[in-house]
Amino acid sequence: MSAAVPLPSPEPRDHALDACFLGPYGENDALLEKLMVEFLRDHVYWRRNFHPEDPPAIATSSAQHPDYLAFEARMRRELHQLSAALKKSVPFHSPRYIGHMASDLLLPGLAAHMLTLPYNPNNVSEDAAPVTVDMEVQAGLQLARMLGYPHDPEQPDCAFGHLTSGGTLANYQALRLALALKAFPVALRAAQVPGIALPADDWSAFNLAAADTIVLLEQWRAWLAGLTPPEQKYWHTRVEDERIEQRGLADFFAAHPTLRVPLVLAPVTAHYSWSKGMKLLGLGRNQLQLLPTRGMRLDTVALHETLARCARNRQPVLMCVAVLGTTEYGTIDPIDAVLAARSQARSLGLEFSVHVDAAWGGYLATLFRREDGSLRRRHEVAAEYVRFPTTEVHAAFAALGDTDSATVDPHKLGYLPYGSGAFICRDHRAMALLAERADYVFHANPPDNYLARYRSLGQFVPEGSKSGAAAAAVYVMHKVLPLDHVHFGRLPRATIRAAEAFHACARRLALDVADTMHVLVPFAPDSNLVCLALNPCGNRSVAHANAYVRALHDTLRCDPHQPLQLKEFFGSATSLRPEMLGPSDTSRILTALDLDPDSLGTGPDHDRLIILRHTLMNPYLIDHENNISYIERYFEFLGRRVRALATAIDPGQG
Repeated sequence: MSAAVPLPSPEPRDHALDACFLGPYGENDALLEKLMVEFLRDHVYWRRNFHPEDPPAIATSSAQHPDYLAFEARMRRELHQLSAALKKSVPFHSPRYIGHMASDLLLPGLAAHMLTLPYNPNNVSEDAAPVTVDMEVQAGLQLARMLGYPHDPEQPDCAFGHLTSGGTLANYQALRLALALKAFPVALRAAQVPGIALPADDWSAFNLAAADTIVLLEQWRAWLAGLTPPEQKYWHTRVEDERIEQRGLADFFAAHPTLRVPLVLAPVTAHYSWSKGMKLLGLGRNQLQLLPTRGMRLDTVALHETLARCARNRQPVLMCVAVLGTTEYGTIDPIDAVLAARSQARSLGLEFSVHVDAAWGGYLATLFRREDGSLRRRHEVAAEYVRFPTTEVHAAFAALGDTDSATVDPHKLGYLPYGSGAFICRDHRAMALLAERADYVFHANPPDNYLARYRSLGQFVPEGSKSGAAAAAVYVMHKVLPLDHVHFGRLPRATIRAAEAFHACARRLALDVADTMHVLVPFAPDSNLVCLALNPCGNRSVAHANAYVRALHDTLRCDPHQPLQLKEFFGSATSLRPEMLGPSDTSRILTALDLDPDSLGTGPDHDRLIILRHTLMNPYLIDHENNISYIERYFEFLGRRVRALATAIDPGQG
């Protein structure tokens, strides 16, 4: 697998991508420096022209004062030490890094983030961030369009999105909103609101579709608006006192004994933030039911069986989570099938929200969007790849627009600085159920205009203070690279093609080292994340295979005690567990690796098989112009290490 071998499918260099990043070699340093100097000066001019009649507060002679110089010296010393320490950081920018979900940062977003920081806007409200609050709301609409949600603020059912510190907090927000929607009709019944057609009983009220609850909410607000102020206050208080947000879970369900705390259904591959969210909201970890998978994708047969059982037992379901790109394996759940399962469950009297955890795979949706926002057909997308997208993957992305909410992380496949996750709900009117009042921050009466209403952003989001710089970064990046296949889609296109090349190299490695090692890609990649399972030939012990892969991973992981340059490549590891795989996939994988299933219960990693995990985010992994493939080079390195370690690791270690 020599790197000198001509690469398959050569194509012209995409020079637009050349301007997107600082670059693996810092090639665009002059561009970033020019931007930063230009806008730092612009910021200073802004300060000086705010009230130019005011005298400078800091005298020019201060720079020569001993105390000033001493402070400057201390600051420089600490900053130099910080700079030196940061040289031990993980080289996410390099095409030699194929480990976790991190890569270089897009220059438009990085520059916008740095440009905005000195202004220090706080996106809690327009009073603290008159510019960047609007940018955050607009960024939510940009993401909504990418997902296929309604995104015209003039339409009553327009979507709404906001930024969060990350996908974890966005998932919490999804739980909050789903619970508010589910419980609100019950509160209206308990308050005995007249003049509105309400469900006949608590079970029916607790199982209204989100769209029907929103209609009920709109009817309630319209009815309330027609009352006199004293009547408005009375009925508003009466309903608020019955809401689950006011009463709390224990008191709410005690007041409605025919109802039980609802379940959240998610695949066993779901991120651990769902467990944290269930605990944080007081729903309890026991109410998170993890469903089995097939090929690391949600098993829809198990979902149908679970929903039928819940309907029989009158066990409410709050939400079903579908994962669009699992963090461990990059696999994509059948979102269309989840929606079909909900449609069937409705005939049984069971209703729930469908949330897509697209923290990883959300930006892959750009590959499926035309410039006008419409969906590309599968054959149009597939023409640019070897295998991607499968029929199932295309159907999953096509179904995104019919889900209720989604999590997307701009700081993952959006290539932006950390601190920019996002939550998007399909219908913004539901957000009224999460509104919080703080008279010193928010307006007493929310305006009717969409953008104006959400300028009091802190009223609707889990955080209080939040960075406007992150919002500026996301908004500007989306403006420079619109979220369609022609613009932003160039980035994931390069990474999907890299993943397909990686998969081909893995199959070639399996043949090259067949006398030494069993090599298996356990799941054909749905996205740009590919795993490798390995086992030395002749070994039957899972424990020994794990020891081998751990030793191999030691050559790939970051070691802060060694110079970075000693590492040729950086990768990550994860594990496969039988309860996650299911019996069929467990048997298939262990058989392909020639491992004894009975050995799975022994050794330090007794319940799992350790595998290598590769995240192929860097768009420079394949350089046709210079005839360099870092993927080829990685497999040359891996081939050498595989043979060397196969003889170095003693089977007795297992």
